[in-house]
Amino acid sequence: MFNDIGTFELVTLAVLAVLVFGPDKLPKVIQDVTRTIRKIREFSDSAKADIRSELGPEFKDFEFEDLNPKTFIRKQMDNDDLGLKEIRNGFDLKKEMAELTDVVHDRESESSSSSSAGAESSGSSGGAVDMSKKREKLELEERPPYDMDAT
Repeated sequence: MFNDIGTFELVTLAVLAVLVFGPDKLPKVIQDVTRTIRKIREFSDSAKADIRSELGPEFKDFEFEDLNPKTFIRKQMDNDDLGLKEIRNGFDLKKEMAELTDVVHDRESESSSSSSAGAESSGSSGGAVDMSKKREKLELEERPPYDMDAT
């Protein structure tokens, strides 16, 4: 809980405590604080014991730390009852992305090769018109329909 407090911070807190409470009252304040912390710990331990007894024997291995989502997920990933390791190993994101890029590049090369083949088969002036018509057709197929009334 206090893992990130350094020595400078502790010294500063001690000096502030002496200045606020004074050297005469400081030991009594420290005793009161420690007594309060002990009572809080006892209360939380008894509450945990009550909850465990109320849950019954099915939850004998239940830990309250498991309520932290990171701990719960880590524990479930280690437990292979659900077959999560098979799912995780079966899904290779790099492989899926490589296949997707291959498909996209193949589609681009097919469209460029078909347009260049069409331009070669027709004349020089007719090829330009034919290629522009194919581009317009591809652009219309790729674009979603535009609805003037919707905007």
